[in-house]
Amino acid sequence: MSSDRLVTLARTACRCCVAAALAVGAVPVALPATPGPQQQAAVEALTRAHAAVVGVEVSATAGARSAETLGRQRSGSGVVIGPDGLVLTIGYLMLEAENIQLVTQDKRSVPARAVAYDLATGFGLVRPLLPLRGIAPVPLGSVADLKAGDAVMAATGGEDGDVDLVQVIDKRPFSGYWEYHIETALFTSPPIDNHSGAAVFNQRGELLGVGSLLVADATGQGRPLPGNMFVPIDLLKPILAELQQSGISRQSRRPWIGLTSSEQGGRVQVVRVNRDSPAEAGGMRPGDVVLAVDGARVATLEEFYKKLWDRTAPDAEVSLTVLQGADIRTLTLKPVDRMNTMARPAGI
Repeated sequence: MSSDRLVTLARTACRCCVAAALAVGAVPVALPATPGPQQQAAVEALTRAHAAVVGVEVSATAGARSAETLGRQRSGSGVVIGPDGLVLTIGYLMLEAENIQLVTQDKRSVPARAVAYDLATGFGLVRPLLPLRGIAPVPLGSVADLKAGDAVMAATGGEDGDVDLVQVIDKRPFSGYWEYHIETALFTSPPIDNHSGAAVFNQRGELLGVGSLLVADATGQGRPLPGNMFVPIDLLKPILAELQQSGISRQSRRPWIGLTSSEQGGRVQVVRVNRDSPAEAGGMRPGDVVLAVDGARVATLEEFYKKLWDRTAPDAEVSLTVLQGADIRTLTLKPVDRMNTMARPAGI
């Protein structure tokens, strides 16, 4: 990326803030015709940050379970965070990977191996098998001080890598339909399409998170504002050493039953039951409504997951009270450790 483009981005960042001010009735101020020292520092920081973003190309193993939803060939982004070339990406890209290639901005393709996949956060780590010469790791920031309306830079790597200025819309808990929950997720808009593993930076060039999803409502208030959900870097810092040592965090050793669920009107409804999963073996069906876990009523995905995970062993039996058609039934399921059901990438 040229410095002119980054100057434009720095100015656009200011204009994003002005747009946010206009939205609440504030009076904007005139922008300087040429960038001052503060803007120039932002340009340099963003240039360094963008240089650390790489493409991530993955081929999953033949017969991979994850290929049913993710496909065998996957493409996304990652960002260099370690002096040895360690790359942070979104974990679903590398599920059951057979081959991983990193694509640098000068179009070099470098083979890599999986280091970690963390079910609890969704992060993935990969390490190049050859040096990534000329790429410096980015500093890790924090979303703690971000506010709605703040401008941040989203960057993607690979053949079609690009940068976009987006605005922070919200920070809030997020529950995913695939038995996933994090206490803080970062939501931005406008959306970027190639979001998988995309890096988002503040104007100091510090990494704030990696892209996970395209969402229809970034506000979380039922308004049609498309955007993206990023997994905050704050969730990585406490477990980074553990991930590099063991390939997974302790909090990821938790029950998995194999459901895709949605939350509608105070009810948890089953959308899909995974093939050969504990849920299928226990008699669950698409359309079931989960009423209680071990006798405790649940009305949201967050309540459902937290109650499911509240046990010492990932394979301890769980009792689900479900509405199947017009009948209320109690089903006994024997969960499993999710990672034990999938082929691990070589290296983990």
